[in-house]
Amino acid sequence: MIRKFISKLLRRGAPTAPRARLDRAASGPVVVGHAEHRIEPRLVSSNAVRVTRTLQEAGFLAFIVGGAVRDLLLNVKPKDFDVATNATPEQVQHLFRRARIIGRRFRLVHVMFGSDTIEVSTFRANQVENAETDVHGRVVRDNVFGSQEDDAARRDFTINALYYDPATQNVIDYHRGVADLRARLIRMIGAPERRYREDPVRMLRAVRFAAKLGFEIEAQSRAPIAKMADLIANVPAARLFDEMLKLLLSGHALVSLERLRAEGLHHGLLPLLDVVLEQPMGERFITLALKSTDERVRRGKATSPSFLFACLLWHEVLKHWEEIKGRGELSMPALSLAMDRVLDAQTEALAIQRRFAADMREIWGLQPRLERRVGRAPYRLLEHLRFRAGYDFLLLRCEAGECDAALGQWWTRFIEADANARLQLQTELQSTSTGSSANPKRRRRRKRRAEGAPAAPTEQGEDSSEDR
Repeated sequence: MIRKFISKLLRRGAPTAPRARLDRAASGPVVVGHAEHRIEPRLVSSNAVRVTRTLQEAGFLAFIVGGAVRDLLLNVKPKDFDVATNATPEQVQHLFRRARIIGRRFRLVHVMFGSDTIEVSTFRANQVENAETDVHGRVVRDNVFGSQEDDAARRDFTINALYYDPATQNVIDYHRGVADLRARLIRMIGAPERRYREDPVRMLRAVRFAAKLGFEIEAQSRAPIAKMADLIANVPAARLFDEMLKLLLSGHALVSLERLRAEGLHHGLLPLLDVVLEQPMGERFITLALKSTDERVRRGKATSPSFLFACLLWHEVLKHWEEIKGRGELSMPALSLAMDRVLDAQTEALAIQRRFAADMREIWGLQPRLERRVGRAPYRLLEHLRFRAGYDFLLLRCEAGECDAALGQWWTRFIEADANARLQLQTELQSTSTGSSANPKRRRRRKRRAEGAPAAPTEQGEDSSEDR
């Protein structure tokens, strides 16, 4: 009863121009019916359907939009669902019990259903000249609302300007995005150079979509990228970090990085990374790390941004570590200083969250500790919160030829062994270490001393197994 009353009030204040605009533009968009697009209803989020239905029942237009529609047309279950509507953020918020307005550049509404969040945006006007921009032309604030046709023109690529109505099961296509999907093309809507200047992140998105979908970037959309790559430096660090996470955790990170290099977009994204990739050992290590991450994503396993960024920046840490040790600093303090240097340099381009940076430091800090395998040290490491990540990192280093494969093999056996087998592994390690010495020291036998006589002093550094 209360919901119906609120719906009536909201319906009175709802803008009617967008609906009329859609009717007048009926000859413009292509309407693709279910018989042609064959979207599987089981792939559509029930919560997204619930949001569109609630908005439509309140008298608004509402569609599932963007990447979710693109994936549905490719018969892929989308990870996220976005909804576009002619309702204002305040009107959307009033219709749902758990909804909050977010954003400054674009005001959005997050409608929450347990752990699932549906992002709802209001149709935006195609009036960029009225938007607030910086000195480079990048849009920094734009909350002028418009029609669905305007909203479609404001989207970046044709394959992302698609609207799906679960009620009618029709796909509305203003820019022939369905045709570009079939042609496997990434095509910018509007003049590419102007659109990249409005939002330089679109260049990264073009590369990410091309790598993820196996598509090609259409020639005119690709042409300005090389000369406009420097505009990436104007993007806020936090937003750039989010985009890099999407790219690296897409399941196609290796191909994405290769495409970034081919388009000249990798410089400055991860400072010093392009230098690492020119070194054979560094390139092999990063390639293995990206392949491993891609495989985990495809198999539906959990992935860690901390682990991936630790891999990408490891060889810069190594370089600074060796340099600092060469000046006479002790090993562990030198490693800590090297980590500080690399993370400080990285912060200038990407706002790596503090929790990720802390995890990266722990993964790096475990590497020299994993070389200590006698006494209680291995047992203490097994209890370390980041041990598994450090161990996986070590295996990558072994596979890349950076350290002895026997070290990784020993830890694998130690993890899987029971208490007696672990003791045996340590005993074998000590005997192997002793036997490998060219001139092993022989322990001097102590002379039996007379009762009451003072004990003979031991050599400096002499130790006994009982004391360990």
